Amino acid sequence: MSAAFIALQHVLPQHALSRLAGRLASSESPWLRDRLIRRFVAAYGVDLSEAARGIGEFTSFNDFFTRELKPGARPLADAAQFVLSPADGAVSQLGPVSGGRIIQAKGRDYSVAEILGCGPEEAARFEGGSFITIYLSPRDYHRVHMPAAGTLAATSYIPGDLYSVNVATAAGVDRLFARNERLACRFDGPDGHFASVMVGAMIVAGIDTVWPNRFRPHAGGIVREDFAGAGRSFAAGDEMGRFYLGSTVVLLFEPGRVAWRDDLTAGDPLRMGEAIGRRL
Repeated sequence: MSAAFIALQHVLPQHALSRLAGRLASSESPWLRDRLIRRFVAAYGVDLSEAARGIGEFTSFNDFFTRELKPGARPLADAAQFVLSPADGAVSQLGPVSGGRIIQAKGRDYSVAEILGCGPEEAARFEGGSFITIYLSPRDYHRVHMPAAGTLAATSYIPGDLYSVNVATAAGVDRLFARNERLACRFDGPDGHFASVMVGAMIVAGIDTVWPNRFRPHAGGIVREDFAGAGRSFAAGDEMGRFYLGSTVVLLFEPGRVAWRDDLTAGDPLRMGEAIGRRL
């Protein structure tokens, strides 16, 4: 079944499907909006008890999908000691950056330079460092938060494919996270230089940030923005962006900055704000 699903993705018009999904998800027609939301909640078992609003209070499906939570729904671990999970989801992979490569799945990897859309000097900063990949399922809360305090240095919006990022596809498609459309955000802070990469997926209609940006979904080329000196600083746990129907977050830290929790393994569930590693 997984092989057939992967084969189908190779021939599907990925971007056309995403644009269509985007139009439907942004519709404010009450009939369509509420029908989509109710079916989605039932299909994926979404827990609306922790959402700040209920069905009927959202302006569109996108508004529902990027819903905010009630105050206190995601308590933060002690950011003085720990790196925080940037999102709800599940661990896909985690470990060291070695030879400029990041593990995607058994027998598959990709390069730091590819996923960040940067040159070898920038990529080399993460050699010997740590990475963690977190998969957001459809039922999850889809806002992305800061894993640690930092000041935004630069972003790169990199157009690409829109394959699914589930476990089966990650195991079956080479360089999945480095070929899908993505936004790589780099920060400087007390934990050194680190990156948070928001990776799009099939039917993902867009990625957005809490700061003004110049990129647009499914752009024709790489859009790089330099934020040095702009003073866009964030505390650990602050919201930094959101997915419109997607997907995956990859975190990268320089060597000697973080030690992931010993008990974390692939498939473990995570909640935004919980401790995923110890600051060194």
